[in-house]
Amino acid sequence: MSFRNYQDKINEGDTVILYISNNLYAIDVQREIKNKKGELVDNVFQSPVGALKVRTLIGVDYGSRVELSKGWGHVLQPTPELWSLTLPHRTQILYTPDISMILLQLDLVPGSVVIEAGTGSGSLTHALIRRVRPHGHVHTFDFHEHRAKLAQEEFEAHGLADFVSAKHRDVLADGFGEELKSKADAVFLDLPSPWIGVPHALAAIKDQGGRFCSFSPCIEQVQRTCLTLEEHGFQEVSTMEVLQTEVKVTKRTIPVRDLSFLKQKSSECPVEEKPNSETSYVVGTWPQSTPGHTGYLTVATLPPVFARNKAKKSKIETSEEISTENGNKGVL
Repeated sequence: MSFRNYQDKINEGDTVILYISNNLYAIDVQREIKNKKGELVDNVFQSPVGALKVRTLIGVDYGSRVELSKGWGHVLQPTPELWSLTLPHRTQILYTPDISMILLQLDLVPGSVVIEAGTGSGSLTHALIRRVRPHGHVHTFDFHEHRAKLAQEEFEAHGLADFVSAKHRDVLADGFGEELKSKADAVFLDLPSPWIGVPHALAAIKDQGGRFCSFSPCIEQVQRTCLTLEEHGFQEVSTMEVLQTEVKVTKRTIPVRDLSFLKQKSSECPVEEKPNSETSYVVGTWPQSTPGHTGYLTVATLPPVFARNKAKKSKIETSEEISTENGNKGVL
């Protein structure tokens, strides 16, 4: 499977990314497919530059140039980044700028166990799988049964079923289940009310502690989440927004006048209106417009159990002292 391991050649059953003139298309390499009548016919992919018989891709090297009926393109091995740009959208998805920051903030390494609530179209899930494999595991949940089923079928088709479990569950109401209690190194929530899921994340993270991250489009959601995280003993709570700016490298030609006459005292400024020559420079140019808001990432650390108990005990003692002081003032 092309998602499971890096390969030199395309095999039947792989998913390949067809690159044509800055456009990307995901193709399942199958010799035949069923038409609307249920009959098996040759698998032919139609593109803006003509048709491609998919059977001709079998045995071709990844990265090769392939001919279409009216042009050509290149076949690439899929990665989570390319898949995010070509996957079938079942929901709105996260893209590489946010995904890369999420992976960094969750401190994931090969062998980690991570819980994701809000599978959606599986964009982030593919990146999580790549980060924790070969010995880690991703547990992803979606409250929509049909979406969860499609996601599991997709992971199986990509050869990733060993590293991920996609389940249908309303985690805000039912949590992550007893089987995941104190099992996770990190929890990610992409839900309408992430603050309701904070207690469930607390129960799922290991006794040694772990990381938490949530994605929310509205600042009001962030505020409630941050307050709930602090109430449940999470530390280092912070919120960020990831906006990607691309600087384009281009060549610019600048007119140049010959001012060597200024070195001579007797010159009478024989400067022509037109430039004497032109010089080209390589420069970086900023984009005319910047990308808009996507969402806020709220991250936090859950300390080990002994540290949580110590902090809780200190908080109780402080509360009792304040209560005692208020009582003494009342007597006076």
